[in-house]
Amino acid sequence: MQKIILASTSPRRKELLEKLNISFDIVESDYQEDMSIKLAPLELAEYLSKWKAESVAKKYKKHIIIAADTFIELDGEILWKPHTPTEAEKMLGKISGKTLSVITGFTIIDSKENKSISKAVETKVSIKELSLSEIKNYVSTGEPLDKAWAFAIQGLGSIIVEKIEGDYFNVVWLPLHELSKTLEDFNIHIL
Repeated sequence: MQKIILASTSPRRKELLEKLNISFDIVESDYQEDMSIKLAPLELAEYLSKWKAESVAKKYKKHIIIAADTFIELDGEILWKPHTPTEAEKMLGKISGKTLSVITGFTIIDSKENKSISKAVETKVSIKELSLSEIKNYVSTGEPLDKAWAFAIQGLGSIIVEKIEGDYFNVVWLPLHELSKTLEDFNIHIL
Protein backbone atom coordinates (compact mmCIF):
# COMPACT_ATOMS: atom_id res chain seq x y z
CA MET A 1 0.00 0.00 0.00
CA GLN A 2 1.16 3.53 -0.75
CA LYS A 3 2.30 5.67 2.14
CA ILE A 4 -0.29 8.12 3.43
CA ILE A 5 0.58 11.69 4.37
CA LEU A 6 -1.57 13.99 6.46
CA ALA A 7 -0.81 17.50 5.20
CA SER A 8 -1.52 19.10 8.56
CA THR A 9 0.21 19.67 11.88
CA SER A 10 -3.11 19.98 13.72
CA PRO A 11 -3.01 17.73 16.81
CA ARG A 12 -6.78 17.24 16.53
CA ARG A 13 -6.60 16.09 12.91
CA LYS A 14 -3.75 13.73 13.79
CA GLU A 15 -5.73 12.28 16.69
CA LEU A 16 -8.84 11.84 14.55
CA LEU A 17 -7.01 10.20 11.64
CA GLU A 18 -5.41 7.79 14.13
CA LYS A 19 -8.96 6.63 15.01
CA LEU A 20 -9.18 5.13 11.51
CA ASN A 21 -6.32 2.80 12.41
CA ILE A 22 -4.22 3.64 9.36
CA SER A 23 -0.53 4.40 9.28
CA PHE A 24 0.45 7.88 8.11
CA ASP A 25 3.18 10.49 8.25
CA ILE A 26 2.67 14.19 8.88
CA VAL A 27 4.01 16.82 6.50
CA GLU A 28 3.13 20.47 6.93
CA SER A 29 1.75 22.14 3.84
CA ASP A 30 3.47 25.37 2.86
CA TYR A 31 0.33 26.70 1.13
CA GLN A 32 -0.61 30.12 2.50
CA GLU A 33 -4.40 30.15 2.64
CA ASP A 34 -6.21 33.20 1.35
CA MET A 35 -9.59 33.57 3.03
CA SER A 36 -10.44 36.63 0.90
CA ILE A 37 -11.08 34.53 -2.22
CA LYS A 38 -14.66 35.17 -3.33
CA LEU A 39 -16.20 31.69 -3.23
CA ALA A 40 -19.19 30.26 -1.42
CA PRO A 41 -18.10 28.75 1.95
CA LEU A 42 -18.28 25.08 0.85
CA GLU A 43 -16.37 25.86 -2.36
CA LEU A 44 -13.80 27.90 -0.43
CA ALA A 45 -13.17 25.02 1.99
CA GLU A 46 -12.63 22.60 -0.90
CA TYR A 47 -10.39 25.09 -2.72
CA LEU A 48 -8.16 25.67 0.32
CA SER A 49 -7.84 21.95 1.08
CA LYS A 50 -6.98 21.23 -2.56
CA TRP A 51 -4.09 23.68 -2.61
CA LYS A 52 -2.80 22.45 0.75
CA ALA A 53 -2.77 18.91 -0.64
CA GLU A 54 -1.23 20.00 -3.97
CA SER A 55 1.67 21.75 -2.24
CA VAL A 56 2.60 18.50 -0.46
CA ALA A 57 1.88 16.26 -3.46
CA LYS A 58 4.51 18.16 -5.50
CA LYS A 59 7.20 16.89 -3.13
CA TYR A 60 5.84 13.36 -2.56
CA LYS A 61 5.25 11.71 -5.92
CA LYS A 62 4.12 8.22 -4.86
CA HIS A 63 1.89 8.92 -1.88
CA ILE A 64 -1.71 9.40 -0.81
CA ILE A 65 -2.05 12.95 0.53
CA ILE A 66 -4.90 14.04 2.82
CA ALA A 67 -5.40 17.75 3.50
CA ALA A 68 -8.25 19.62 5.16
CA ASP A 69 -9.34 23.12 6.00
CA THR A 70 -11.99 23.92 8.61
CA PHE A 71 -13.65 27.19 9.45
CA ILE A 72 -16.86 28.48 10.94
CA GLU A 73 -19.38 30.62 9.12
CA LEU A 74 -22.04 32.72 10.82
CA ASP A 75 -24.39 34.98 8.89
CA GLY A 76 -22.01 35.13 5.92
CA GLU A 77 -18.95 35.92 8.04
CA ILE A 78 -16.01 33.59 8.62
CA LEU A 79 -14.97 33.70 12.26
CA TRP A 80 -11.34 33.57 13.40
CA LYS A 81 -9.49 32.26 16.45
CA PRO A 82 -9.59 34.57 19.45
CA HIS A 83 -6.09 35.12 20.87
CA THR A 84 -6.92 37.15 23.97
CA PRO A 85 -9.57 36.81 26.68
CA THR A 86 -11.26 39.97 25.38
CA GLU A 87 -11.45 38.55 21.84
CA ALA A 88 -12.79 35.24 23.22
CA GLU A 89 -15.53 37.04 25.19
CA LYS A 90 -16.49 39.01 22.09
CA MET A 91 -16.61 35.84 19.94
CA LEU A 92 -18.70 33.93 22.50
CA GLY A 93 -21.08 36.89 22.70
CA LYS A 94 -21.40 36.85 18.91
CA ILE A 95 -22.19 33.11 18.70
CA SER A 96 -24.47 33.05 21.78
CA GLY A 97 -27.93 31.78 20.86
CA LYS A 98 -26.95 31.26 17.21
CA THR A 99 -26.57 28.31 14.87
CA LEU A 100 -23.13 28.11 13.29
CA SER A 101 -21.97 26.28 10.18
CA VAL A 102 -18.76 24.35 10.73
CA ILE A 103 -17.35 23.66 7.28
CA THR A 104 -14.47 21.35 6.44
CA GLY A 105 -13.12 20.91 2.96
CA PHE A 106 -10.86 17.95 2.43
CA THR A 107 -8.83 16.71 -0.49
CA ILE A 108 -7.28 13.31 -1.09
CA ILE A 109 -4.62 13.06 -3.77
CA ASP A 110 -2.95 9.94 -5.12
CA SER A 111 0.20 11.61 -6.42
CA LYS A 112 1.34 8.42 -8.16
CA GLU A 113 -1.87 8.02 -10.20
CA ASN A 114 -2.54 11.78 -10.45
CA LYS A 115 -6.01 11.26 -8.97
CA SER A 116 -7.68 13.84 -6.74
CA ILE A 117 -11.03 14.15 -4.96
CA SER A 118 -12.17 17.21 -2.99
CA LYS A 119 -15.30 17.41 -0.87
CA ALA A 120 -16.81 19.71 1.72
CA VAL A 121 -18.86 18.79 4.78
CA GLU A 122 -21.08 21.15 6.76
CA THR A 123 -22.25 20.60 10.33
CA LYS A 124 -24.75 22.90 12.03
CA VAL A 125 -24.01 23.66 15.68
CA SER A 126 -26.57 25.48 17.83
CA ILE A 127 -25.11 27.40 20.76
CA LYS A 128 -27.22 28.10 23.85
CA GLU A 129 -27.96 31.65 24.92
CA LEU A 130 -24.99 32.56 27.16
CA SER A 131 -25.12 35.00 30.04
CA LEU A 132 -22.28 37.45 30.54
CA SER A 133 -21.17 35.55 33.65
CA GLU A 134 -21.16 32.21 31.75
CA ILE A 135 -19.01 33.79 29.05
CA LYS A 136 -16.57 35.26 31.58
CA ASN A 137 -16.42 32.02 33.59
CA TYR A 138 -15.75 29.94 30.48
CA VAL A 139 -13.09 32.32 29.20
CA SER A 140 -11.40 32.25 32.62
CA THR A 141 -10.75 28.49 32.12
CA GLY A 142 -8.46 29.36 29.18
CA GLU A 143 -10.11 26.77 26.93
CA PRO A 144 -11.60 29.26 24.42
CA LEU A 145 -8.24 30.85 23.57
CA ASP A 146 -6.83 29.82 20.20
CA LYS A 147 -9.89 27.69 19.42
CA ALA A 148 -11.23 28.45 15.98
CA TRP A 149 -14.66 29.42 17.27
CA ALA A 150 -13.86 30.14 20.94
CA PHE A 151 -15.06 26.79 22.26
CA ALA A 152 -13.95 23.16 22.25
CA ILE A 153 -16.88 20.80 21.69
CA GLN A 154 -14.71 17.94 22.95
CA GLY A 155 -14.02 19.79 26.23
CA LEU A 156 -15.89 22.02 28.64
CA GLY A 157 -17.32 23.86 25.64
CA SER A 158 -19.59 20.86 25.10
CA ILE A 159 -22.01 22.30 27.65
CA ILE A 160 -22.70 25.39 25.54
CA VAL A 161 -23.78 23.27 22.56
CA GLU A 162 -27.55 22.73 22.47
CA LYS A 163 -27.77 20.75 19.26
CA ILE A 164 -25.62 19.44 16.44
CA GLU A 165 -26.81 18.44 12.98
CA GLY A 166 -24.25 16.45 11.03
CA ASP A 167 -20.88 14.86 11.69
CA TYR A 168 -19.64 15.52 15.23
CA PHE A 169 -16.06 14.83 14.16
CA ASN A 170 -16.32 17.60 11.57
CA VAL A 171 -16.67 20.04 14.49
CA VAL A 172 -13.46 18.58 15.94
CA TRP A 173 -11.81 19.26 12.53
CA LEU A 174 -12.06 16.12 10.35
CA PRO A 175 -15.31 14.55 9.05
CA LEU A 176 -14.37 10.91 9.58
CA HIS A 177 -17.44 9.36 7.97
CA GLU A 178 -17.11 11.17 4.63
CA LEU A 179 -13.32 10.89 4.69
CA SER A 180 -13.37 7.10 5.21
CA LYS A 181 -15.99 6.74 2.45
CA THR A 182 -13.82 8.77 0.07
CA LEU A 183 -10.68 6.80 0.96
CA GLU A 184 -12.42 3.74 -0.54
CA ASP A 185 -12.13 5.47 -3.94
CA PHE A 186 -8.36 5.21 -3.39
CA ASN A 187 -8.62 1.52 -2.45
CA ILE A 188 -8.13 2.24 1.26
CA HIS A 189 -10.81 0.39 3.22
CA ILE A 190 -11.12 1.19 6.92
CA LEU A 191 -13.40 -1.75 7.72
